[in-house]
Amino acid sequence: MDSQSLILIVLAGAALIVALWAAFGRRAPTDHAQAQEAAHNALIAQLSANQADLAARLQMMTESQGQLTRTLEQRFEHVSKRLGDGLSEHSQRTGDVIKQVHERLAVIDAAQKNLSTLTDQMVGLQDILSNKQARGAFGEIQLNDLVTDALPPSAYTFQATLKNGKRADCLLKLPNPPGSIVIDSKFPLESYLALRNAENDDVRKVALRSFGTDVLNHVRTIAEKYIVAGETAESALMFLPSEAVYAELHASLPDVVEKSYRARVWIVSPTTLMATLNTVRAVLKDAHMREQAGVIQAEVLKMLDDVTRLDDRVAKLQKHFTMTEEDIRQIRISTDKVTRQGEKIEAVQLADDGPAEALQPSLPQGTVAGPTANEP
Repeated sequence: MDSQSLILIVLAGAALIVALWAAFGRRAPTDHAQAQEAAHNALIAQLSANQADLAARLQMMTESQGQLTRTLEQRFEHVSKRLGDGLSEHSQRTGDVIKQVHERLAVIDAAQKNLSTLTDQMVGLQDILSNKQARGAFGEIQLNDLVTDALPPSAYTFQATLKNGKRADCLLKLPNPPGSIVIDSKFPLESYLALRNAENDDVRKVALRSFGTDVLNHVRTIAEKYIVAGETAESALMFLPSEAVYAELHASLPDVVEKSYRARVWIVSPTTLMATLNTVRAVLKDAHMREQAGVIQAEVLKMLDDVTRLDDRVAKLQKHFTMTEEDIRQIRISTDKVTRQGEKIEAVQLADDGPAEALQPSLPQGTVAGPTANEP
């Protein structure tokens, strides 16, 4: 019930009291009427007091309702603010999450594109490896990259033609011994794949025998074509451009590897070929150092000849210095004589009766007076 309804009720009660008082006030006063009138007055007074109390309570209720309204408004405003802040923060978080999702989706799209590209490349590689000529070119390109990365250009030749007319994939130019070494690329992929895809032991044995036969055929071909007496070294290298094929060969067919050793054909993979090329580079460096040592020795001998000539010239210069020193000594003797003669002349008292002999220089005993050979 709101404050307006309470006010209407109070007013209605007051109007009823006035109407009752007016109705009972028109009757003739009697004792009974007087008693009723007193009762009515008391009732009216009581109603007035109740009305005042009701008005006071109504006032308190109105104030309480106003305070309650203000409190509710404040709380509603606080709740609205918190709700708005929460919605704003939630919207921001949602936006950040959506942004991160978009970024991750972009990364996933890029990864998917890379995966598609890699799939296409794998399909292309499979197509290359399924063709013998393309597979041979693949091995030669890998061999080319390894050799060019490890050795200087003067140390190798690709597609070199030997004296017997055979063309080698790569010829390493080494000094004698051991001499030039041929590297030939081979890739027995069909027999290897048949070995890897064998479903049972019987099929595996047949595939393993075929794989060993293919490798030995390549070994014999290299030994016959690329080991040429007087032109190449007594051995050659067979390059397998696959670590998996190389590992399977050494793990399952050690007898084939032993036969290749006896045929002086060394089977290498990309890793072992790199180690071999590093050894070749060390050999070439040592040979170059030996050549440079001869040049250095010749230059040292020339320098020794120059030192000998310099020593002769210093001796001649020293001889000249000795002769010059003797000349200076003779000059000093002459200047000393002149100085002493001057001192004697200064000491002589020139007079008319002075003896002329006083002007004669004092000579050592046994020396004849007179001009010397060097004096006028």
